[in-house]
Amino acid sequence: MFYIIAADIVVSLHFLWITFLIIGAFWGRRYKWIKRIHLAGICFAFLMQIIGWYCPLTYLEVWLRRMHDPSQSYAGSFITHYIEKIVYIDLPAEIIFIMTIILALISAWIYLHKPGTLKRSKK
Repeated sequence: MFYIIAADIVVSLHFLWITFLIIGAFWGRRYKWIKRIHLAGICFAFLMQIIGWYCPLTYLEVWLRRMHDPSQSYAGSFITHYIEKIVYIDLPAEIIFIMTIILALISAWIYLHKPGTLKRSKK
């Protein structure tokens, strides 16, 4: 029972990490330590896409599920089942790579853009 609960926790943490990579730049603008973690995470995600690695959390989750019951391909709670569909989205590697690049560019824009620098045109 420990392994299945631990696997569900890992999937939930994986989901939170992905969410942080998507919206972390907004917090990173305010807090330098969050910016460092966020930029390191974006760089690691980019590196994983280039080299073709899987996230270490994926390996941990698979190992925990295997330790629980090697014969089951999926075991988990209702909520975790849907989180897994988001975390382990079935898209071609090229699309995920492009999405990683777009995420990095948006994050860079958020970090480099200074509030109030866009001038509004007066009519």
